Amino acid sequence: EGVLNAETGRAFREAILARGGSREPMVLFVDFRGREPSIDALLRHSGLTEGAAA
Repeated sequence: EGVLNAETGRAFREAILARGGSREPMVLFVDFRGREPSIDALLRHSGLTEGAAA
C-alpha cells in the first residue's frame, strides 16, 4: 500500500492539506513526518544514489 494507505492519506490530509497556508511548510512537514526532510531520502527514492529504490 505505501503512500496509497488510507490511514496515511488521512494523516496527510489533516496535517498538510487541511492547514493550507496557515503555518510554514517546514512546520507542517515536520508535524506530519516527525522529522525534517532529507536530501538523502529524495535522492535514494529518485534512483540517484547507490542502493536506490528500484
